[in-house]
Amino acid sequence: MKMEYKAKQIAELLKVLANEYRLLILCELIKEPKTVSSLGEKINGITQSALSQHLALMKAHGILGNSKAGQSVTYFITDDRVCEIIALLKEHYCDDGG
Repeated sequence: MKMEYKAKQIAELLKVLANEYRLLILCELIKEPKTVSSLGEKINGITQSALSQHLALMKAHGILGNSKAGQSVTYFITDDRVCEIIALLKEHYCDDGG
């Protein structure tokens, strides 16, 4: 794979990650898979609609996957690169206080 193609790929990934709410969502999901309502309880200042839009965008980019049980949808991180990025940021960015 050419370096230019790889650079373009990672730039696209970083554009998707470069949002405070998406980073907060990923900080929660790196701990364990969570339902939409559980994420909504953990992330202050976001509407259910906005949360769903962020989740859909990350799912469309292959960052997240989900599983459904009845009306409950549980999201989880599917991209190992994102797990590695969030793990690096976690000590400086994610709140481990609960």
